[in-house]
Amino acid sequence: MRIQEVVRRPLITEKTTLQRETGNVYAFEVAMGANKIEIRRAIETQFKVKVAEVRVCRMHGKVRRQGRYFGRRPDWKKVYVRLQDGEKTIEFFEGA
Repeated sequence: MRIQEVVRRPLITEKTTLQRETGNVYAFEVAMGANKIEIRRAIETQFKVKVAEVRVCRMHGKVRRQGRYFGRRPDWKKVYVRLQDGEKTIEFFEGA
């Protein structure tokens, strides 16, 4: 898997914003086939930071319905990345 395909998008919620401010922890949505080693390499090369810890959890897709028809969103993988002490912060909205 290529490095550009591993990280899909950053997750910006109230919980992840608090984690980012207090514990230097960032959350991302990543490819389902990626493991911790690939995720660490992708984060370090794309954002030019040193990663201290990677925690991975698989999220199950929600069941949705429209009328009487049920459907299901796809499963996805979420990762929490803690940067080493003294590393610069990752800015997601630099151009905005």
